Amino acid sequence: MTAVPTPARTDAPATHRGVPAPEAIDDFRLACTSRAIDDRQIAMQKQSRVFFQISGAGHEALGLALARHLRPGYDWFFPYYRDLALVLGLGVTPGEVLLQAVGSADDPSSAGRQMPSHWGHRARHIVTQSSPTGSQCIPAVGCAEASRYLVRRRHLSELPGTTTAHGDELTYVSLGEGACSEGEFWESLSTAANLHLPVLYVVPDNGFAISVPVSDQHPAPVHELVRGFRGLEVHHLDGTDYFALREQVRSIVEHVRAGVGPALIHADVVRPYSHSAADTQSKYRSVEELAGEARRDPLERFERELVRAGVVTEQEAAEIRADARAAVAAAAEEALAGARPDPATVTHQVLALPEVPVPAAPPPDPDDAERVPMGDAISRTLHEQLAADERIRVFGEDVADAREQVLAGVEGKGGVFGTTKGLQRAFGQARCFNTPLSEANIVGRAVGQGIRGLRPCPEIQFFDYIWPAMTQLRSEASTVRWRSNGAFTCPMVVRVPIGGYLTGGSIWHSQCGESIFAHVPGLAIAMPSRARDAVGLLRYAFRCEDPVLFLEHKHLLRQPYAADRFPAEDWVLPFGVGDVRRPGDDVTVVTWGATVQRCVEAADGLAEREGVEAEVVDLRTIAPWDHALVAGSVQRTGRLLVVHEDTLTGGFGGEVAAWAGEHCFADLDAPVRRVGAADTPVPYEPTLERAVLPQVAGIADAIWDLVTW
Repeated sequence: MTAVPTPARTDAPATHRGVPAPEAIDDFRLACTSRAIDDRQIAMQKQSRVFFQISGAGHEALGLALARHLRPGYDWFFPYYRDLALVLGLGVTPGEVLLQAVGSADDPSSAGRQMPSHWGHRARHIVTQSSPTGSQCIPAVGCAEASRYLVRRRHLSELPGTTTAHGDELTYVSLGEGACSEGEFWESLSTAANLHLPVLYVVPDNGFAISVPVSDQHPAPVHELVRGFRGLEVHHLDGTDYFALREQVRSIVEHVRAGVGPALIHADVVRPYSHSAADTQSKYRSVEELAGEARRDPLERFERELVRAGVVTEQEAAEIRADARAAVAAAAEEALAGARPDPATVTHQVLALPEVPVPAAPPPDPDDAERVPMGDAISRTLHEQLAADERIRVFGEDVADAREQVLAGVEGKGGVFGTTKGLQRAFGQARCFNTPLSEANIVGRAVGQGIRGLRPCPEIQFFDYIWPAMTQLRSEASTVRWRSNGAFTCPMVVRVPIGGYLTGGSIWHSQCGESIFAHVPGLAIAMPSRARDAVGLLRYAFRCEDPVLFLEHKHLLRQPYAADRFPAEDWVLPFGVGDVRRPGDDVTVVTWGATVQRCVEAADGLAEREGVEAEVVDLRTIAPWDHALVAGSVQRTGRLLVVHEDTLTGGFGGEVAAWAGEHCFADLDAPVRRVGAADTPVPYEPTLERAVLPQVAGIADAIWDLVTW
């Protein structure tokens, strides 16, 4: 839609309250357009031509005042669903908004994959929006963090996928007052303030999170609650007064652009329409309350002030409203005529792993070859990759060597298991650094950095503590590519020590649970069982444009049987390629991680005692996993046992077994069997741990049962 400018009248003032009259008129037109889009979508939803609707009504003055001082395609934006007027002010057209509402394939934000008001526009740096409230705050901080890193390394912007950074750019993030109850909001504030990042937080407060009033959310207003963050500039504004906001926002944005730290705007707005088309606010708000709010409607207030000041006449204001409605109606018709998504494409842009030739297995190690333990191999690979790619940054709890002021006089830590030792010394504090003890913060910041084109490598100290990061992994990182239809990607390698067999680790340091993450589309998962594979898979992981969960089994890090000669630098192992660790013709044993060695030992023992030859297949990665290798082995042996350390019920072995039952049924001569951990947490006392986790004797018994079935 191209706006038709209102002819200037010779008697109209040139400015009003410091705002040039033409700008005020243009923004009033956009405010009317925003409201007309809401009204049109509500009507279309009742006609079943739009399938969900959530409005930005009541937020128009705030969004448009902000847009006047922000720079699309320069600054970065993590908006929330009521930011319709803001995105219009940033240049998103009504037609583009309505293409999303009708679910058209031509929708530039998601090609019909996302609900309306889930903004995304690559050219304008509006980052694809997710639905979980408040979860966008930590990626926004990571985006600002990446900006600071990139602006000091401008040569990185020449690399594919890496964005250009500007010294005075800022990152905008907004959320409702209800979402301020989410922990990720507070975690993001802590880091933004601590690092003095250029983040502008905007909290439009309309008093209700659906039907829950703000009095049930917080013990005090948001602007009072956040004042304890040193370095955070806090403002409480009237979000319905467009002219006051224009001046107030200008100085706040200038403050953030100056690089002195973040700012938060808590703006009082109204919600003249229900939360969404699925809500009826008259069920929980009184007639008197709604009438009082209507008198504060920013659109009505905007018009009254323009008319009272003589900037427009009542007739001109009415014409602007009518023109906006007509233009939106035309845009809606065009959107409805847009292309429908092809169902065949719905599985596209979930995960796009790079194509790499499968390398030949290295020749057997000579007797005098130096064999590197898996932990040292991972450490050496991290050094190698950081040296080769300046976009890689390693961070997490305890991953750095020491504080800079004491580094020269101490040995340095480098992670609980020593795998990151020396990275800080070799590459500096900007490349390897400690973070707060907050798993969501660690992964969420990596999401924002990955969106900017860096290659973050966050570490979760123990798999058992990964759960606070679940929203960032499941709802943010893994969906970025799909929900934006490939407009955005999220490269990151999340390293996680996992597993038991250590004795003494107990429930909080010895669990597996990879099956839960295998259920997450868009997330690649590796779990090597030996040093050579860990090196090749980690090299590959850093080539990926999507998130990788790299699981490093703690028990294997120092085991002699997991050591290998360090492979040549061109030995890169793609995901989805398994390995036959022990050939055999009588039964196939599929496994991964620490149970690989136990399966080999069980097979060797049975071969010696009974002459049974079991083939042990190490999947190496479980998302994706090597279907062809398993099928080929089962075709030869006719029997299948799946062994894993995770609990038996719901373990990933169930997926392998089900697939084999569906696709290899004609080749099977016996039921598919599984061996896994007991359906209980891993205990502390060693004999209890052995009773829970799979052991060699139990695996051997299962193999024998299959062979003699």
